[in-house]
Amino acid sequence: MNEEKKILAICGSNRKMSLNLSLIHAIADITAADFQLTIFHDIANIPHFNPDLDNETPPLQILNFREQLRGADGILICTPEYAMGVPGSLKNAIDWTVSSGSLSYKPTALITASSRGEKGHASLLETLKILESNITADTQLIIPHIKTKVSSDNKITDTETLIEVLKLINAFKELLKNKT
Repeated sequence: MNEEKKILAICGSNRKMSLNLSLIHAIADITAADFQLTIFHDIANIPHFNPDLDNETPPLQILNFREQLRGADGILICTPEYAMGVPGSLKNAIDWTVSSGSLSYKPTALITASSRGEKGHASLLETLKILESNITADTQLIIPHIKTKVSSDNKITDTETLIEVLKLINAFKELLKNKT
């Protein structure tokens, strides 16, 4: 019997009904037998990163965010690309993890789902690598033209995209299995 892994899925979009959130819900449905997936869709309420506040008693939202990261067996990030870069709220939330090491060695899957996505994906990937996230070539994916591939009712409607997402999920399961 497989042990259900706790996955924290971080939505990089601030939109209430974003396609990235729909994608996370689709992945939650696909992985229901393997993952206990919790969605963090509150990055807009994370206070602006300030190293002066990153001390023994950081803001409560930061303590809660870090605790969710620590309690997860793995992290799934689904994000759009904004203005050829990482959404500011997502980058801000990740900046709060630098001193805590909350992402260090944590099995991570990254999906950038946007109109294009290459530049934002590359930038976020570099940040995750410098934070020592455990991410591989097989646990990252760019889904361009997301509007044509995921429905608002949380279904992946494009066959090729579904195949790529399933490959990523299988690679992520292996990464989680091999976690030390």
